[in-house]
Amino acid sequence: MEAERQIAVRGEFGSRRGSVSLELIGSLPIVLLAVLVSAQIVIAGAALWSAGVAARAGARAVMTGKPPRAAAEHALPGALRGGLKVSQEDGVRVGVKVPGLIPGFPDTHVYGSSSLGEG
Repeated sequence: MEAERQIAVRGEFGSRRGSVSLELIGSLPIVLLAVLVSAQIVIAGAALWSAGVAARAGARAVMTGKPPRAAAEHALPGALRGGLKVSQEDGVRVGVKVPGLIPGFPDTHVYGSSSLGEG
C-alpha cells in the first residue's frame, strides 16, 4: 500500500502535462506580435495601392481641367482620407497616412504618383 502511494505521488510530480500549456502561454506574445506586424505590412501595402489609384484619378482630373485633390480624395477609402497630401509637380503625387495597428508605431505616409503618359 505504501509503495503504491509513493508511485502515485512520484507520478504526479514527475508529470510534464502542464509544460505544454506554459510553453504556449510563453509563445503567445511572440505569435501575437508576428500577426500584428504582418497585418501592418498588409495595411501599408493596401494604402500604397490606394495612393496609386488616387494619383491616377487626380491625373485624370487634371487632364480634364479640374483640380486633382477632390478626385484623389473621392478615389480613396474613408479610412485613408485623413492626412491626404496632394501635389501637382511633374504629374500628380498623392500621399496617404498608413493606419497604425501597433501602439507607438511612428506615423508613416506612402505615396503614389501618376502623369498618365505626360512628360
